[in-house]
Amino acid sequence: MWSSTKKGFKAWLQLEKSLSDHSVEAYLRDVEKFTQFLEFRNTHPSPENIVLKDLQEFVKWIGALGMTASSQSRIISGIRSFYKYCLLENLVNKDPTLLLETPKLKRALPDFLSVAEINQVLEAIDLSKPEGERNRAILETMYSCGLRVSELVNLRISSLYPDLGFIKVTGKGDKERLVPIGNTALKCISIYRQQVRVHAHIKPGNEDVLFLNRRGQKLTRQMIFIFLKELVRQSGIQKSVSPHTFRHSFATHLVEGGADLRAVQEMLGHESITTTEIYTHLDREYLRETLKKFHPAFQ
Repeated sequence: MWSSTKKGFKAWLQLEKSLSDHSVEAYLRDVEKFTQFLEFRNTHPSPENIVLKDLQEFVKWIGALGMTASSQSRIISGIRSFYKYCLLENLVNKDPTLLLETPKLKRALPDFLSVAEINQVLEAIDLSKPEGERNRAILETMYSCGLRVSELVNLRISSLYPDLGFIKVTGKGDKERLVPIGNTALKCISIYRQQVRVHAHIKPGNEDVLFLNRRGQKLTRQMIFIFLKELVRQSGIQKSVSPHTFRHSFATHLVEGGADLRAVQEMLGHESITTTEIYTHLDREYLRETLKKFHPAFQ
């Protein structure tokens, strides 16, 4: 019963939810861990016979294995999705995960760069080299639009609408969204295309890819990490900076400036507003630091 239900769950994740192969495998691993627990306990109830107590004992079991609260939450989320599918397909009469408590997570505030630090990184780029113009365009686009690195490397020329000041981004689950792009980023993209990309020997299949490597192919995520790490070192910034830091900086500067959280959610492509709300906590921390720095009562 579990085997056939997991096959159906896999098809539902792929076809109905349009999840990537990586995400589908992660969900299936979560359910597999639960069935491993049932085998360890030497009980074999079918999905419809699972009750809340079974799930609570499972959570204790994975906790005893040394899994962190975040890992436990991830697995519970996968099992919730499994039972959501089972309910939709009338494979179960009730959802046993409904009252299952998720371990409390301490939400870490993401690192971000100040506007001055962003400029420091940009100024470290050697524009005398062809890849310099490309790298400048990449970082300006990431900061201007708050893109994930995967969204950046998959950006298409056909997805640029410079006259309207927007780009079309394909995010998680192949969901598309329109994101405003600033004039500085558009100018850097134009310079890169006219002065650098136009001379590239483009490999077949990469004609519409915006940012290319020296071999005329799409950039890898690792290449972005590598050149950014070197720029941060050259700029003298003593922070752990990754491409995602530019996305965090984009969101942080918007929230600090008073932007509507729903607008920030839309631009970041967050499915849930609760994901975006972490930047309000970051903003409070920023306000507290500002008070400590400038208010006489805090000095």
